Amino acid sequence: MSDTEFSKEEQILGAVKRVLTEVIKDTATQPGLMHPLSENTINGLRDCLVLISQREQELAEAAGRPMDKRPRFTDEPRAQGDVVVSIDTIGKAKSKE
Repeated sequence: MSDTEFSKEEQILGAVKRVLTEVIKDTATQPGLMHPLSENTINGLRDCLVLISQREQELAEAAGRPMDKRPRFTDEPRAQGDVVVSIDTIGKAKSKE
């Protein structure tokens, strides 16, 4: 299995997670207003998302894929091995005349 191939279970988990987060976004209310979902339903959504995330981590670990898809701030220290290339050095090679 290549890095871009995901098992059927991983595809299902991703789809369910996307739908649950869309439901959460679509039902979000302004601060101070009563939420249309009950507290039990909100807690159930949270629990489901935690279980999905845990299972995704287990599957990625079993497949040997890293789970390092977190966003990174530009001022955050880079991991060793990353190389920064100056934009000035990018372009056509100058011919020797």
